[in-house]
Amino acid sequence: MADAGAGPAEPPQLPPDAPPPPAAAAAAATEPPPQPAGDGDAQPPLPGGEGDAQPPLPGQQEGGDGGAGRSGDDGGTAGPSGGDGGAPPLPEEDEEDPLVVAQREQEAAERAKQEAPEIPPYDEEALKEFYTDLKDAEREGEVQRILSAFKLNPYEQLGLHNDATPEEVRRQYRKVSLMVHPDKCKHARAKDAFEVIGAAQKDLMDEERRNKLAFLLNHAKDEVKKEWKKAAKGDAAVRLAAIMNEEGKQGVEAAFEQTPEFHEAWKLKARDVLARSEWRKRKLTQRITEEEERAKEEFKEEKAVAKHKVKHEKAWEKTRDERVGSWRDFVSKKGGKKQKAAPGGIKPPRMKESDQEKRYIQRPVGEQFRPPPMKHAGPKPKEKWEDE
Repeated sequence: MADAGAGPAEPPQLPPDAPPPPAAAAAAATEPPPQPAGDGDAQPPLPGGEGDAQPPLPGQQEGGDGGAGRSGDDGGTAGPSGGDGGAPPLPEEDEEDPLVVAQREQEAAERAKQEAPEIPPYDEEALKEFYTDLKDAEREGEVQRILSAFKLNPYEQLGLHNDATPEEVRRQYRKVSLMVHPDKCKHARAKDAFEVIGAAQKDLMDEERRNKLAFLLNHAKDEVKKEWKKAAKGDAAVRLAAIMNEEGKQGVEAAFEQTPEFHEAWKLKARDVLARSEWRKRKLTQRITEEEERAKEEFKEEKAVAKHKVKHEKAWEKTRDERVGSWRDFVSKKGGKKQKAAPGGIKPPRMKESDQEKRYIQRPVGEQFRPPPMKHAGPKPKEKWEDE
């Protein structure tokens, strides 16, 4: 074996009539034609110094001769040899044909499709059942929403804004009534929800009730706008938006009224306004009812007194003859008797326990000389004048 530092060894000479090996023929076809080498045209050594061995090319065995290829069983050379001690250039790789690449990808896709698990056939009944369950869940959710809505606001019960038009009310009622109809909804309180939206639609279709409700809702809307103006008074973002808007602050306010935040605040404020209005209405109704009850009681008492008076007058008239006859008998009996005169011709005063004016009362001797009672400063009552 040649020394590694002496350079690559030359391949052995073959007979002229021997055919070239296949590997050597292929390498000869690809390598460039040899150039005549002179004394001064020697190929420079590879990097690594004179003592370093040339790295093996693809297809060569490590640890062989410096320029020898893979040896066959018969001792011939199987690899290409370099000219004048130089390494042959590597063969350029040919690019693959796009049609071949596409065919290979298609075959891989078909093979993956065959290996994939089988998809069950389309089950129309299961899909219908799924959509039916989904619709039932939506119906039950709508029933819960209607029953939990604020009872004094028909717009909230129908799921509308407070400024909805009558045409929007009719469309929304038709939509919601189809969802919560007792014949289509399985919820236990579907009938109650259906009655609630029916009453709400009836109130909103009545012009007088709708106008009363609109008055209270507009009052709530004005309060929300006042609160927004108060909060936006020192807000730099609102001032900048007003400067950039063509209509100024009014345009910013109009844009705010179209936002969901405004409608949510309006709904909450409407609850407060409607609740306070209903409380005042109930208190006023309670007072009116109490006044009516008191007036009824007074009327009953007056009616009973008048009835008793009429009854007494009738009884008085019935006993008139008896009274007249008894008086005549008394007078006739009184006229037949003569009173005995007191001795001395002086009658003693009659003993009076009390009189109507409390002017004379028989009292003990020590209490007879008390000051008289004060007299009334005004005119005497009519009854007293008649008695006098």
